[in-house]
Amino acid sequence: MDFRQLEIFLVLSRELHFARTAKSCHMTASAVTRSIQRLEEDLGFTLMTRNNRKVELTPAGKVLAEFAKDTLSQWQHIRQSLYQQTDVLVGQLRVYGSITASYGILSLLFAEFRKHYPEVELQLHTGDQADAISRVMQGIDDIAVAAWADNLPSTIVFKTLTFSPLRFIMPADPGLVSDQINQLRLQRTAFLNIAELPLIVSEQGLARERLDTWLRKQHAVPNIYAQVSGHEAIVGMVALGFGIGVVPEIVIQHSPLRDKIRIIADAPELQAFQIGLCAVKSRLEQPVVKAFWDVAIPEIF
Repeated sequence: MDFRQLEIFLVLSRELHFARTAKSCHMTASAVTRSIQRLEEDLGFTLMTRNNRKVELTPAGKVLAEFAKDTLSQWQHIRQSLYQQTDVLVGQLRVYGSITASYGILSLLFAEFRKHYPEVELQLHTGDQADAISRVMQGIDDIAVAAWADNLPSTIVFKTLTFSPLRFIMPADPGLVSDQINQLRLQRTAFLNIAELPLIVSEQGLARERLDTWLRKQHAVPNIYAQVSGHEAIVGMVALGFGIGVVPEIVIQHSPLRDKIRIIADAPELQAFQIGLCAVKSRLEQPVVKAFWDVAIPEIF
């Protein structure tokens, strides 16, 4: 048994999914399987039960998950204690963000952080920004890029880095959606009747909540064409001509498909996103987490 095996097992115990674990650990699913098998051989116990639908921890697996969590935490603490004598910050930092956050925010933060703390190992996990707060609360990641939520849990601290307006977008190329928008514009209303157009919406998250709130105020029943995971997927489907969508402007700026979409200028205006870092308050007591938190300042953006 080694620390790397414990790290892999701990991620799997949280994800309960081999493919997601492999992605988080930057390895193949078969390599994750082999690592778990070696652990089981060393211990003489089955750690996971697995079928076509789900992965579950066995009683032995639950015990090992607690051991792995405590051991890895103590190992990082010991390393940092030793390096404090030389004023060198070491350890591991797990950061979560969407693809857009990785391009537009984390790339700048990582560059700045590495200037000061080159010995710290940075682990980047990507996915839907709507999952950011829950991931830090579950302890999967130390820090995440997220949008400020009105119902932010009291255990979470948030640092604002930038703002991004929410924009309704349409396909840039002529087609059925463009024709529908032109017909609605002939009605000469102040704003486009968004509810009548085919909508590509997020399955969850702040943008979906704000869109739903606006629709309720208008007493409008939306024409939802598809629900997808992540703002980047909305941009992709809109670019392909399936409908319109609403995404933060920062997503448009960093999208490889930005030339395939257009902002709808006469669409209603929704409340802008307040984007920043979030973490569990108690995590800021860890030197590596606190160092990254302090490096992140709005002036970088």
